[in-house]
Amino acid sequence: MSRQDAVARATGYFDSGQFQADLGRRVSLKTESKNPARVDDIKAYLRDEMEPCLKQMGFSVSIEHLDGAPPFLIAERFERAGVPTVLGYGHGDVVAGMDSAWEEGVSPWTMTERQGRFYGRGTADNKGQHTINLAAMQAVLETRGSLGFNAKFLVEMGEERGSPGLRQFCTAYSEQLKADLLIASDGPRLKDTQPTIFLGARGSLPFDLTIKARDREYHSGNWGGALSNPGAQLANAIASLIGPTGQIRVAELKPSHLPSSVRQALGDCVLESGDDGPEIDTWWGEPGLTPAERVFGWCSLEVLAFETGNPAAPVNAIPSKAYARLQLRYVDGVEPVSVLPAVRAHLERNGFGMVEVTPVQGDVYRATRLSPDNPWVDWAVNSIVKTTGRKPTVLPNFGGTLPNDCFADILKLPTLWVPHSYPACAQHAPNEHLPLAIAREGLAIMAGLYWDLGEKKL
Repeated sequence: MSRQDAVARATGYFDSGQFQADLGRRVSLKTESKNPARVDDIKAYLRDEMEPCLKQMGFSVSIEHLDGAPPFLIAERFERAGVPTVLGYGHGDVVAGMDSAWEEGVSPWTMTERQGRFYGRGTADNKGQHTINLAAMQAVLETRGSLGFNAKFLVEMGEERGSPGLRQFCTAYSEQLKADLLIASDGPRLKDTQPTIFLGARGSLPFDLTIKARDREYHSGNWGGALSNPGAQLANAIASLIGPTGQIRVAELKPSHLPSSVRQALGDCVLESGDDGPEIDTWWGEPGLTPAERVFGWCSLEVLAFETGNPAAPVNAIPSKAYARLQLRYVDGVEPVSVLPAVRAHLERNGFGMVEVTPVQGDVYRATRLSPDNPWVDWAVNSIVKTTGRKPTVLPNFGGTLPNDCFADILKLPTLWVPHSYPACAQHAPNEHLPLAIAREGLAIMAGLYWDLGEKKL
């Protein structure tokens, strides 16, 4: 039996309809982690779906609990010493179903095939992606008779809530999670037809800006010109942080430079809108960088919300207060603990001492980035080329955020993410979907990677 046989077995699993059946069953569990009514579905996903699947593959499985966090599943299959140990990861929770907003004929909890796509909540984020990885591992196991490496797998049920307890879990269970590398799947490919590897993630740090000028509003005809307008003040304060074409104006909120290894890795990376994406504003962001370098190699400071007065029913009154939520998406090289002090100091220097700067609790992720020069990167690239005949795009980190710091910083692992989705998959919106072509190719790619891992010596 050969590598080609393992890849064929994995794609045969898709062609037989079994992938659709397995993923459809998992999608039907309403694992909305922000909905307290879904506790039973959360438990069932681990107990009835993940545990039997992994035990059938020869893993020992336990479901663990930490106070204040959803449950975690941890599984291990040990074959022998002297071979690599890989840690896999997935999350079985999803965002809200948004049932009434889906297109006619599709729904979040019944997986539907339409126009080359599987529709359903979790098809892309993340049930479909870890279903692909586990099935590919199963294909290697059935073909070879063993994996040829040691495997561990972690499934959490709170990623869409900010992964509560995951960092504590990784710290407490660091010995059980000890491995040589992480291979996992989440997030999107660069585009639907382009296999992609990303090596880390941008961090996310949201914070609020608030001005409270007085206790109530006053008529603009009687007092306009005599009273400060907090809406105008806050708009100017934000403009001092973000330039007119999107450049960040506070040094501590961006790296000092773009590393040469990152620039080289992104040299042939072209950010494209695709059929369902927006038109790219090439003039927006840090001067001198390409759109790909701005998204995958740099930081962005976004205004997520701004409110003053009564937007739904404006009146002729000077607002008493103004509020905005900003979010810094940051890369490795920016120290998150320095961000808010730097923002406060900048606003004070520029005459905006009246602005209160407050953190948003529970939503801070650290940035991570494995060097593109790491030997595991070349190994993964060569494996994917062997399977697909196409060189994958290597992103030093992807533009979004996931809890990769748990694996890179706490467990000290090289991290390889091989996504099985694409930017327009609507993963946090109505009509979430997974293209059939990506799912089938993902099974082939992962079977090739796991086969090659079983032939690699430490």
